[in-house]
Amino acid sequence: MDKGLIRRRFARAAATYAERADAQRRIAARMAGLIARHVPHSACRNVLEVGCGTGVFTRMLLRRTHPALVWLNDICPEMEACLTDVLGERVRFCPGDAERTEFPGGQSLITSCSAVQWFDSPERFFRRCRNLLADDGYFSFSTFGQKNLQEVASVTGNTLNYLSLEELKSVLLPHYELIHASEELITLSFPSPLEVLRHLQATGVTGIRRQQWTKGSLADFCRRYEDSFRQADRTVCLTYHPIYVIAKKIAS
Repeated sequence: MDKGLIRRRFARAAATYAERADAQRRIAARMAGLIARHVPHSACRNVLEVGCGTGVFTRMLLRRTHPALVWLNDICPEMEACLTDVLGERVRFCPGDAERTEFPGGQSLITSCSAVQWFDSPERFFRRCRNLLADDGYFSFSTFGQKNLQEVASVTGNTLNYLSLEELKSVLLPHYELIHASEELITLSFPSPLEVLRHLQATGVTGIRRQQWTKGSLADFCRRYEDSFRQADRTVCLTYHPIYVIAKKIAS
């Protein structure tokens, strides 16, 4: 995983993310709702959010939980400028790679929305979160499953190493009690394959490799994508495959 490339792509997309992140906004709303439903209010007093980005999920979470202290983390230091409306004495920004950055312990809730799939080792991160949680702490996150962006993957051959819901459960269960685990498919429609690429670029979801498009390769991508994924209304589809997990730390 090229973390430098990921950081640059998301930093470049910061100005357009909120406008174009339709699927991500829907996922964030569902994640915030699941936390409000399954995590006790007392477990939302000290919160660490990993991979906060421009704060789409952050703002939804703050409106629902009103924690006493929040640490917001993102690999892009540039995201701090997108969070000025929420930052203050009780909401602090902590930039850095979440797999390596030192965070305060004793968290009552660690949460992440649409970020874990970019990690080198989600399994190691899950164990690390357990050590950062208080004994009655909760760990909640959304990530993506194996059908995520399957149309692009089938045309380009490029995809992340997504874990399935069952694989995530097996990794979590030794350390956490599963409170909620679910998945869904979200299908977006675009007028053309070129608009699919513009959507991915505008949301930063192009950090998987250094793609240098030529006129010929772009035309070939658009032709193959349209041949395979053109719908009855002549639009083309793009699939998101979010997975949602709410877990409680098993005290040692």
